[in-house]
Formats: sequence, structure tokens, C-alpha cells
Amino acid sequence: MAAAERRVGNLPGESSRLVGRRAELEEVARLCGRSRLVTVTGVGGVGKTRLARRAADELQPAFADGAWWVELSPLTAGWEALPYAIAEALPLADQTTRSMLEVVAEYLAGRQVLLVWDTCEHLAEECREVAATLLTVAPGLRILATSRRPLHVHLEEMLALGPLPVPATDDDDAADAVVLLAERAAQAVPGFSLTSADRAEAVRLCRRLEGLPLALELAAARLRELPLAELNQRLDDRYAILGNTEDEDVDADPPWHQALRTAIGWSHQLCTPHERLAWARLSVFAGTFDTEAAREMCADALLPGERVPGLLQALVEKSILIWEPTGVGDRYRMLDTIREYGAHWLRGLGEDDTLCRRHRDHYLALARRGDAAWIGPDQFAWYDRMTAEHDNLRAALEYSLTESEGHSALEMAAALWFFWYGCGFVKEGRHYLDQALAADTTPSPARVKALYASGPVLVYLGDLPALEQRAAECTTLAAHFGDTERSYAAATELRVSVLRGDLTQVVSRVEAQLATDWREQPLTLLPLAALVFGTHYLVAAGRFEEAVAWLDELSTACDRNGERSMRAWGDFVRAQAELALDRFQEAHEHARAALLVKHRLHDGVGTGMALEALARAATATGRSRDAAWLLGLASQLWETLGRPQAGVPAVVAARQVCERQTREALGEDAYQRAFDAGRTTDLDTGIAEALTPLGPSSQAPAQPGPIG
Repeated sequence: MAAAERRVGNLPGESSRLVGRRAELEEVARLCGRSRLVTVTGVGGVGKTRLARRAADELQPAFADGAWWVELSPLTAGWEALPYAIAEALPLADQTTRSMLEVVAEYLAGRQVLLVWDTCEHLAEECREVAATLLTVAPGLRILATSRRPLHVHLEEMLALGPLPVPATDDDDAADAVVLLAERAAQAVPGFSLTSADRAEAVRLCRRLEGLPLALELAAARLRELPLAELNQRLDDRYAILGNTEDEDVDADPPWHQALRTAIGWSHQLCTPHERLAWARLSVFAGTFDTEAAREMCADALLPGERVPGLLQALVEKSILIWEPTGVGDRYRMLDTIREYGAHWLRGLGEDDTLCRRHRDHYLALARRGDAAWIGPDQFAWYDRMTAEHDNLRAALEYSLTESEGHSALEMAAALWFFWYGCGFVKEGRHYLDQALAADTTPSPARVKALYASGPVLVYLGDLPALEQRAAECTTLAAHFGDTERSYAAATELRVSVLRGDLTQVVSRVEAQLATDWREQPLTLLPLAALVFGTHYLVAAGRFEEAVAWLDELSTACDRNGERSMRAWGDFVRAQAELALDRFQEAHEHARAALLVKHRLHDGVGTGMALEALARAATATGRSRDAAWLLGLASQLWETLGRPQAGVPAVVAARQVCERQTREALGEDAYQRAFDAGRTTDLDTGIAEALTPLGPSSQAPAQPGPIG
């Protein structure tokens, strides 16, 4: 792959042009050239995030391993959540038992990377601790942070960002503040342009708002309904009420620059009562949210639910909300400063705890619906929806962990088993399951389910001791409850046998599971997982025809219900069986089918396993360059997961055989060239190439690279 085609980061796109700031951008570049931690400080609304975004984009070519944006504003869990957010941004979906901070440090140790930490002020202590660790072990790492205050890390360099320059004279419309006001006004009011008649009013407005970008953008949004002269008069009235102070008003709640406090308060004052109430209640969200969730948070006797969609649109027009169309529908978010103002009013209304509970209840109900629907035809849609809600799920779990009544933390952490296991967040799943189980030790069906939900997570992480402990407790507790809880215990004991590598126990437990009436019941994970485990071990034992019979039953059950994830695991095992039976074309097709689904669901282990199977099929049919290229591509993925081949002995052994045969076929130099080509190919691009159907010829291309 050419270097230009490689993925080199995840910097968010710019929604509008950055006005001015050339001197500040040059200063950020200079500071980053001499210091490994640079913090852009300044009051809320001064434009720290936008400056950091542009600076990172300009700095990115200097970092061979990319520039990565880490959004910190939705985090509420402190130090423990920060490494997960960094890993998710990189992306680094480690699936070992090591701490995530250790994993991130090891990953960064040999790389040239720029991390951008946006909005650090509420996690300043945690950022200090993590930065000190990462900068110690990763000499090629640079961190660019935005924060309202310094992080106070050794060798930290700071850039204090001030407002935009305001006009020196009444007819100066070239000052950056006026340019920003005019551009944003043109976006809000089609056809808007500054005329000689209103230039003086625009200059006055920019001076009144002291060149603060967010204040100017809020003012520009109001030009839909008010001319500049009236806008200025309204602001004069607002200042007369609040008084006039310089710089940051430390007595305000929150402590903001007076101009921003004035602009936001004035925008709030101009909202209708329903808009103000919606603004306050919507501040409970972490990250983005959809219309359904907004209706759940806002609607009651004071605010009818049918009004909510219109209120969302009105708040977008007033620049209180930002509209983000996505593949899963319209979503909305607030800038941090706007959210803080809404949260301040929510506290003033005495509704903050009520809304936190309402938020928790909404996402607990969503988790339960996902739990019930995951084994069905809508897995891709559920993946998209739940990953979009990741920040809100974290916030709801964190709130649940603070409660002493009920079992909401256990229920939510357990109901999200499909999110942890099926969507690629197993380490975070273990964290929340561990926290919930430690916080709520009362024997209950909820505890049994949480112990059961730990099973697939711990299998992925390869933690046999922890799994044995959870299984023992699950079995003991389940005896006091019903059939559902006892089935959870049986499934957890099966997973223990799998990690122990006990073929006899695995097959015996699978047969016991299949002897139930599961075929007459709604399909669940339990029999499907049993079939996957059982067939894997039958293949490892050389009992291929028995395995194929069970795999046929697995495929039939999944296809009848539209299930994809477990069917893909079956395809992977089927590829292994077909390889052993010398049916190489069939093996290729099943491995390709598994890769398609597992990559779509961001299941790293499943994706890696499917790539390994494709490499083995390529070797078996003489496509040795393809095989070496696929092995390199898979190696790149395993690095992000921590355990090559997930530590499964049979897959590890198969990889070693494939490597040896491919090296012998190509020779060491040609093998290494092809392997390195796969190793350095952008992962998504490489997987797209691996999914290309084979052409008429079964031979590899003349040069390593795209296969087909």
C-alpha cells in the first residue's frame, strides 16, 4: 500500500472554517517541536478545541503513526476511564488481563504518535497521572491538550489562547472577530452580508462580546430574528443586569468569561420557557443523543412529548444544539460550555437527580431491549445504535454504581453482555461487571445473570482463574432460583471447560445443552455458543464429520432467525473443518463469510481468526504471496488485541504451520516483503481487499498486495 493510503488517525472533520489564529497555530507547532506535552489553555468558548483540531491536522505529517483525537468531555469515571478512551481512539481493543493503561503504554512505546486530549479540565489529576506514565515509556509520543487550566505536568508547555482581535476603529471590518461574526451570520441567514449601514453595529457587537468566538457565534444565530442594532441593545440591557467585569468571572456558576456568560444568559433569556426547560434537561446527556432519548428526558406534564422534535430544531437554529446526521439517524449534542449552563439551570430547578435517574432508566431499558433482540435479524442495527450511545451507557452505569438501592448496576452491566462481547468492548465490560458485582453482593437473579455475563468476557480475555471463581458462585447461587438461572450456570461451567481445554467435558456439556428443548424455544445465545464450542473441539480432535453435522444445525438455526454473529463463528470453524478435509475453495468461502460479519461488528478476535483461516486456504491452494500478505495483515490486528490467535492452541499451531509452509514456498526475502506489505496496509483497506472474491485463477498476484 502507498503511504498516503494508510490510516493515520481519527481527527474529526471541521464543520466550518477556522478564522484567524495563524500566529497561534505557528506557536503550537513551535511548542510541540520542543516539548512533549503542550496544553492550550483559555476560558470556555475561546476556541481551544477548534485550534487544537487545526493544529493537529497540520502537525500530523510529522508523526509516522498518526494523530489521534481523544474526546474527554463525556467521561465521568476519572482515571479508570481515561485509558479506555485513549485505547478506543487509537483504536486498541486489547483482550488480555493487563490493565488498560499498561496496554496503552506498551502500544505507544515504539511509535511516533500525536495524541490530542480535548477538554481536560474536569480530569486534570487523572490526565497528569496518565501523561506522566505514557511520556515516560513512549519517547515518540507527543500530547496536545486543551484545558481551561494547566495540567501541571513536568515540562508542560502552555499556550494561553485569548479572544479574537476586535476592531480598532468603527469602520474596521477586517478584524478577525468581525470576519467570524459575518461568516457565521451568513450561515444562519442566507444572503447576509455586512453593509456600510450596519458595519458600525457589527464592530460594536464584537467589542461588546470581547472577540470571544462562542459568544459571537451565539449572537450570529440570533440575526435570524433580530437586526444588529436591536441585538446590541438587548446585550446592553443584559450587561446592565449582570454588571461588567473583566476576563473570567470566578464568582459565576460556572466561572466563565463575563462576555460568554452574558451571551449565553442572553440567549437563554430569549428562549421560550419550553426551550429553556428542554435545554436544561438535555444537559444530562453525555455525548450525542437521538430524538427518542430527548423525548424520554424532556417530556412530562410541563413539556408535552410531541413538542420535543420541534424544540430540538429550534435549539439547533439558536446554536444551542449541534445537529449531526449519522447512519443511524439524526443525533444532537451540546458544546461543553452550553451543557454546563444547562446543567446549572437544571440544578436550579431541583431536577438534576430526577433527570439522572430518568437518563439511567432510559439506557437500562435500551440495554434490556438490546439483550432481547441481539440474537436476531437486527444485529448490525443494534451494533450501530449502541456504539453511538457508548458515552451515555458509561454515564448511566456510573450513576447506577452510586446507588445503594435496587440492582440497576448489575442489571445494566449484565444486559449489556452483547455490547461487551459482540461489539468489541470486552475489557470495559469486565471493568463494569467487576464494579457492579463488588457493589451489590446480595444473592439475586440479577447477580446470577451478571456472573453469567462475565463468562464470554473472561473467555475472550483468557482469564481461567477468574472464570472458575465466577462459575463456582454462579452455580451455587443458581440452585436457589429457577431454570433460567440454572441454564446460566451450565453455560458458565461449559466456558470453564473450554478454557481448560477439556475435550471430554466440553462435548459432554454441549450434548447436555442440545438435549434440552431449545429448538422449540425462542433462540438464545446458550445453544449457539454450545454448538460453536463443541464443533471447535470436535475439529481439534479430528472428528470432522461430526463437527460438520453440528455446524449445519448451527447455520440452520441462525439463518432461520437472521442471526449473524454466531453464524460467523460457525463459518470460521467450518473453514477449519473444510481445510482439514482438503476442500479448500469451501474453506475460503466460509472464512470470507466470517470475516465479512466479524469486521462489520468490530469483533477483533473474530476478524483475526477469519484472516488466519483465509491465509491457510491461500497456502493450501498455492497462493503463497496472498498467504504471507494475509498473515501480515492479521499480525497488525493481533497487536491491537494483545494475544495472537487469542491464545487458542489449535489456532496458534495452525498459524505456525501456515507460516512455515509459506516461507518454504516463497523463500525468506519474498515472504518478508509480502508479509510487510500486509503488515503496513491500512487495516480497513486490507480487509476490503481480502473480502474481494477470488478470480478465475487460484494463483497469487505477481506482487504482494491486493488479493483476488
